[in-house]
Amino acid sequence: MAATMLASKQGAFMGRSSFAPAQQQGVARRGSLQVTAGLKEVRDRIASVKNTNKITDAMKLVAAAKVRRAQEAVVNGRPFSENLVKVLYGVNQRIRQEDVDSPLCAVRPVKSVLLVILTGDRGLCGGYNNFIIKKSEQRIRELNALGVKVNLVCVGRKGAQYFSKRKQYNVTKSFSLGAAPSTKDAQGIADEIFASFIAQESDKVELVFTKFISLITSDPTIQTLLPMTPMGELCDVDGKCVDAADDEIFKLTTKGGEFVVEREKSTIVTEALDPTLIFEQEPAQILDALLPLYMNSCLLRSLQEALASELAARMNAMNNASDNAKELRKALTIQYNKQRQAKITQELSEIVGGAAATSG
Repeated sequence: MAATMLASKQGAFMGRSSFAPAQQQGVARRGSLQVTAGLKEVRDRIASVKNTNKITDAMKLVAAAKVRRAQEAVVNGRPFSENLVKVLYGVNQRIRQEDVDSPLCAVRPVKSVLLVILTGDRGLCGGYNNFIIKKSEQRIRELNALGVKVNLVCVGRKGAQYFSKRKQYNVTKSFSLGAAPSTKDAQGIADEIFASFIAQESDKVELVFTKFISLITSDPTIQTLLPMTPMGELCDVDGKCVDAADDEIFKLTTKGGEFVVEREKSTIVTEALDPTLIFEQEPAQILDALLPLYMNSCLLRSLQEALASELAARMNAMNNASDNAKELRKALTIQYNKQRQAKITQELSEIVGGAAATSG
């Protein structure tokens, strides 16, 4: 009887002892699976962030290489514009008249404005495209409040996609900015602008683009492209000014009683042409040919500055993305090490607990 009771007690004890480690092992096993799943998820995230970091680094290097070429194009294009201004000044010296008979200088009451918007073809460049679009929408609201009709010419796929999907905007034409704007691209846009202005479909042409200042600074700008006028301000039929507050106007101003074309605040040194120079055509005809050429060159320069600004914005955006990816990868690595350490500690505790229960 005593032996039977002892055996039953030993069986009960062994049953309890064998059940308890089994239950503990079952809980620990489920916990191990959860920790393993968490480690795998963190490890996959680390690999994903690592791959993203490689992509952003590559895109940053590509943008940096392209922005250097775009910056060189902007700088190299400035001497041509400056020399063209000097030639215009010299021709006007020969004309010596108070009125320039050119269709590009025709000033009339503003009833319709053609707004040329320069955006990028691609995204991943921070807030570059959004800044241009918001500034354009703000300008459209200002003109509509004055009762002026606004037509849009979009240069760049992002702007064309945005404005074409909204019925309140009238997009008459859209162009692609391209990887390297050329004189042919500028000529195509200029022809559209010229045709609209000469046909009096638009009384004023404004250009919305981002002026390239440096690799970290760009300035969204609204400037009047047409008409070139010595008056500076353009008004609607009610006499209300329709020029933007930060407008940069192509003006035909006078210096020493002679006309000169100005665009920037910085004064371009102008010199008189050689008095022995003989024109095969009338100076007025030459001026009519030079003004469209000047408009095309300024439009090309705006395209180049917009492209340089976009590439600089993309380079900065990818640089920030790379820095954020590195910080996220560092934080995930710390989290992974903590979870791995906790898993190892838990497994050691299970082994010690199991050994203690077995020995007891």
